[in-house]
Amino acid sequence: MDIVLRAAAVFFVLLFLTRVIGQRELGSLQPFDLILLVVLGDLIQQGVTHDDYSVTGATMAIATFAILTVAVSWLSFRFRRIRPILDGEPLVILQDGKLIERNLRRERITLEEVAEEARQQQIASLEDVAWAVLETNGKISFIPKNRS
Repeated sequence: MDIVLRAAAVFFVLLFLTRVIGQRELGSLQPFDLILLVVLGDLIQQGVTHDDYSVTGATMAIATFAILTVAVSWLSFRFRRIRPILDGEPLVILQDGKLIERNLRRERITLEEVAEEARQQQIASLEDVAWAVLETNGKISFIPKNRS
């Protein structure tokens, strides 16, 4: 039972951290970030299972994470009001070709990063964009202006 409680505590700490870190950071992992995630996984395992190296202990920890993941997903689906807390919300970062500085600072995104993402989506100039939205998965969606 101790493993289940530690796994649940770690699960909620990780859920909180992913909300605090921000959408953009999680959507663009650099090689060093990937290494940190692997190290973090090992540290979490040590904190959850402690000195218990049994298959039962590992199964209990994995089952706890799986059940809590499904529960959080169900809560997000079922209760619209807590969805922004659990999943985050899309954030408008550009409107009518003009960057929204407050939102860029909030997510720690630079003009260069927005321009790079636009180029990757074959958008030559940010002035050609009606809306740019930072999605909950960390990617930026661009909606071009209508040229009639």
